[in-house]
Amino acid sequence: MSQLPYYVGAHVSAAGGVENAPLNAKRLGANAFALFTKNQRRWEAKPLTSRNIKAFKENCARLGFESAQILPHDSYLINLGHPEAEPLEKSRHAFIDEMQRCEQLGLSLLNFHPGSHLRKIPEAECLAKIAESINLALAATSGVCAVIENTAGQGSNLGFSFEQLAAIIDQVNDKSRVGVCIDTCHMFAAGYDIRTQESCREVFAQFEQIVGFQYLRAMHLNDSKGGLGSKLDRHHSLGEGEIGYEVFRFIMQDDRFRGIPLVLETIDESIWADEIQLLRAYSAEVA
Repeated sequence: MSQLPYYVGAHVSAAGGVENAPLNAKRLGANAFALFTKNQRRWEAKPLTSRNIKAFKENCARLGFESAQILPHDSYLINLGHPEAEPLEKSRHAFIDEMQRCEQLGLSLLNFHPGSHLRKIPEAECLAKIAESINLALAATSGVCAVIENTAGQGSNLGFSFEQLAAIIDQVNDKSRVGVCIDTCHMFAAGYDIRTQESCREVFAQFEQIVGFQYLRAMHLNDSKGGLGSKLDRHHSLGEGEIGYEVFRFIMQDDRFRGIPLVLETIDESIWADEIQLLRAYSAEVA
C-alpha cells in the first residue's frame, strides 16, 4: 500500500490576491501552504472575484497543490465563544463568510482559534458556545472542515488542553466536518513537554486517547520563545527556542502525520526553505 507523503510548507503571503499564495509556496519548495483569504485584522473584506477564484484554482492545479495540502486561516478578530450576544453574532457571521470563501476556492479546511470567555462566563459555557458556532457554520456551508487550533492558554483563550478540544468536538453535530490543528509552540507553552522522543510519544499517546488522531487535520510546526507551561504565544525558528529539534524529527518520522498540511509559522521567513528541507531530511533518515 502506498503511503501518503508528508505535506510540508509555510504560511505564505496572499498579497495582491489569493492566487499568489501557491506561487509563493512553490518558491519555497513547499508541497503545502497556509494563507489568509482576506485581511486577518479586519472584519469586512471585499468578495473574492471570479478572476481571483479562477486564477487560484489554476495556479494550484498547475503547481500540484490539492485542497488536502492547503490550510486557510480565519481572521484573528473572530471569537466563537464570545460571552456577549452582539459580538458573538458578529463573529459567527464573519466565520461563515470565511467558510464560504473556502467553498468558493475549492478548499476543504478552515483553521481557526476556538475562542475566549473573557472571564465573563464559565469555561464549560464558552466551550458550548464555540461548538454551537461551529454547528451553525457547518449548517450554512458544505464541504469545508472546521479545524480547531490548540492555543497556548494565554489570557482567557480556551482550547489549550486536549480535554477542551475534545469537549468542543463532542458537541459538534457533524463529526466528519470538525478537526484539530496542533501548534507545537502552543502545545509546549500550554504545558505539554515535547522536548524528547520519549516525551513526544507520551504526549501524542494522550492526544490519541483524549481527542483521537482521526481528528488531526493539520499542524503548525513552530519552536517556542517561552518556556514549558509559560502560556506565551511566541513562535521561534526550528531549534532556536525552548523546544529544540526532537519533536520535529518525531513528527517527520511518524506515519500518523502524513497526508496533512504541516505548516511553518516560524519567525524568520528568509529561512523557511531551509527549514522545509530540514524537515524533509528528518523523514529521509528512516526512508
